[in-house]
Amino acid sequence: MPNNIIIAGGGIGGLSAALALKRKGFTVHVLEKSDALGEVGAGIQLSPNAMHVLMQLGLSDAILSLGFLPQYATMRHYQDGSEYLRMPLGQEARQKYAAPYVHVHRADLHRVLYQAALERGVKISLNAQVEHYQHVAGSTGTEVLIRLHDGGQLRCDVLVGADGIRSSVKKCMLPQSALEFTGHVAWRGTLKSKDVPASLVKPEANLWIGPGAHLVSYYVRGGEEINVIAVQEREQWNDERWSVPGDISELRQAFSSWHPDVTQLLNKLDSCFLWGLFASQPLVSWVDGQVALLGDACHPMLPFVAQGAAMAIEDGFSLANALENAEDIHNGLLSYQLARSARVTKVQQMAANNADLYHMKGVSAKAKLTMLKATSRLFPRLASLPMAFIYHYNNTQ
Repeated sequence: MPNNIIIAGGGIGGLSAALALKRKGFTVHVLEKSDALGEVGAGIQLSPNAMHVLMQLGLSDAILSLGFLPQYATMRHYQDGSEYLRMPLGQEARQKYAAPYVHVHRADLHRVLYQAALERGVKISLNAQVEHYQHVAGSTGTEVLIRLHDGGQLRCDVLVGADGIRSSVKKCMLPQSALEFTGHVAWRGTLKSKDVPASLVKPEANLWIGPGAHLVSYYVRGGEEINVIAVQEREQWNDERWSVPGDISELRQAFSSWHPDVTQLLNKLDSCFLWGLFASQPLVSWVDGQVALLGDACHPMLPFVAQGAAMAIEDGFSLANALENAEDIHNGLLSYQLARSARVTKVQQMAANNADLYHMKGVSAKAKLTMLKATSRLFPRLASLPMAFIYHYNNTQ
């Protein structure tokens, strides 16, 4: 069984994997290229499938104390506010899936993961970026030799690339893989709830859909803050950075014809960041010998099912299980990919399909929305059926 594992990337996926691996008795060292660990000021949705893992890692109490439990997920028309979908969450989701659905600030979740990792003996190094790796002979078998950006070198039994969509580990493993701009950009920002009329944002996962754009709002930090994500179609992204300060006036103008609840909310938002949304073609393999990829490094997905972080959290737990039960490292990593690839591919495809639905593109999307509205009204219990395969999943059993 491997003992010494290095994880490239100290984000949500990397730290979740570190905790899952540490729980199995592995020695874990996280390398983070930034000079400080932290997350951007935006919210994240932790559906029951992700919460199963976080509960098993002993983090649910801390997360629930910092989060917000939405009562419904609601999809509304961008101008008249009519409902296409009203999916129960809250207590009904907890009973149905045996875990809660939680809205949390990304920075709060990251802090919980980071503190738990330190308390449980995970070593974390900052300003440590993996530049290259190779397999070499070691005293007890094959090892992975890692060269860092500053010229330093490290050795390990397993290297996990959890370093995001622009993964340097993936670049070394699959130098021909390329990122593609998806034709979408996302504005993200938060504001204080006290600065907004109480009735403006309902205690739900609020999704407004319209031609070529959609907007999501929900509470975080126990209801003290409101998270806003607005996605719009755009032909190109010219900035080399993946995230830039957003122009709040441009955001307001883009949604100026939308429902008054949307325009009033955006008028209260003082600042935001703008992301270009990128993706890559499905990878043939996530594994190279004793090196494996995780999360956005191997399966980036559009935010149209709110599952990017959840899939990375699931990955980490499955990886730890696969390595614990492996006869050898390579086969253990292949087992991890086999356990995960079909599921994440299905979720990726669902997210891509939802892009057309959320942005009302074409006759097909309009027909689906008409059917969705009728089904939700006549058979409300069927509203959550399309998401059931995601939420029911529990890889901790």
